Amino acid sequence: MQNWTPDLSREDGPKYLAIAAALTRDIHGGALRPGDRLPPQRTLAERLSVDLTTVTKAYNEVRRSGLIEGGGRRGSFVRGAAADEASGDAAPPDTGMNLPPDPLGGTLADRYRRAVATVLTGPAAAARFHYQPGGGAVADREAGAAWLRAIGIEASADTVLLASGGQNALHAIVGAVLSPGDAVAVARHVYPGFLALARRYGIPLVTVAGDDEGIDPDALDAHCRAQAIRALYVVPTNDNPTAATMGAARRAALAEVARRHDLTIIEDDAYGRLPDAPTPPIAALAPERTWHVASLSKLISPGLRIAYLRAPSVRHAWRLATDLHETAVMAPPLNAAIASLWLRDGGIDALAGEVRAEAVARMALAREILSEVPFAAHPQGYHLWLPLPDGVAAGDVVNALRPAGLSVVPAAAFAVDPADATAALRVSIGGGLSRERLSRTLQLLDALLDQGGRRNGTAFV
Repeated sequence: MQNWTPDLSREDGPKYLAIAAALTRDIHGGALRPGDRLPPQRTLAERLSVDLTTVTKAYNEVRRSGLIEGGGRRGSFVRGAAADEASGDAAPPDTGMNLPPDPLGGTLADRYRRAVATVLTGPAAAARFHYQPGGGAVADREAGAAWLRAIGIEASADTVLLASGGQNALHAIVGAVLSPGDAVAVARHVYPGFLALARRYGIPLVTVAGDDEGIDPDALDAHCRAQAIRALYVVPTNDNPTAATMGAARRAALAEVARRHDLTIIEDDAYGRLPDAPTPPIAALAPERTWHVASLSKLISPGLRIAYLRAPSVRHAWRLATDLHETAVMAPPLNAAIASLWLRDGGIDALAGEVRAEAVARMALAREILSEVPFAAHPQGYHLWLPLPDGVAAGDVVNALRPAGLSVVPAAAFAVDPADATAALRVSIGGGLSRERLSRTLQLLDALLDQGGRRNGTAFV
């Protein structure tokens, strides 16, 4: 198959990843068979009008996945499907968590190996195996601060702390800033991690009406005039679960309401850096009252367990450092060093770009398969908020899809008042599902909804 020419029209992102994705797809699809010889790298580069290094990187990506072998003068040959694909692509366990997709041809594992070697051969290698200062090492806090400053947040090593993931950061904020009985304004459906913290600390949640941009500023203002509210909790970009994203005007309006009523803002910006053009966060508009959490778990991988917590002041930061230490002692020091390295050399942007490209590809797949099913989603996100037709029970859909590996969570899991939950599902299209298996599970979801809708006389539009 030395005349093989990939179809790159279906792929987004860097050219080398597009070539790697096309090569992987053609091997899995049977267009390329075990033993087939691939075009020489230079020949394919000329055929596609790209640099030789682009093709070399693409072949290396697929070689690492075990699908091709060889190289050098003897050329590259198709080895065949990887073991898990050949055995039917076993469904990964459903944890109920919203996970970033594993990018086709992604470089995370290789970058991590190289980063570990770099960190452990550096002058401060030994220090990474010791306990770290409260809130993280100064160099790591400064790396995080620089990352936040790049999107307009006023930040320094003195106001940025490292946490062991976003939930650890939220736990510290709630424990240090709020007292039992302090009311917090939230949307009707809320990230379950924050719901759990509110229950643990005796924090009453006040649901505020909203729209496809999230909480309505006028509705929030009315609530604040009617009762004492201490804080506002928001996920401004690609809300989990509703996928609502606030525009710049909405963020400014909420910041103004917060100033008017002296509200503390807890900005859980887990997905804020996933879009290729991030909207400036609320912390850039109201820095004096905003606790901003930026985690790498939803952007790159939950395995990193690194989040950057920006406090409204140095005094607030030092107070919170104690709470972070009490709840998790410290963020993983080696991962913190790797994250700092990637923030400095562009690795975070590159890895986020891979996740973004994979999310875009999966979202296109979802829109194609669920073309007759209305749902909300961020165009560069990896979860859907899917209203259910009348008569279709969320539990039936969840139970049918769980064995297939598709993570589907009913709206009641996110509702402040489960009895008032919308008849809807959060459908995660990320995680370890291959695109092929995702396609099959989404087709099953479409069939279940269509069957339920027809059975109950519901028309889909």
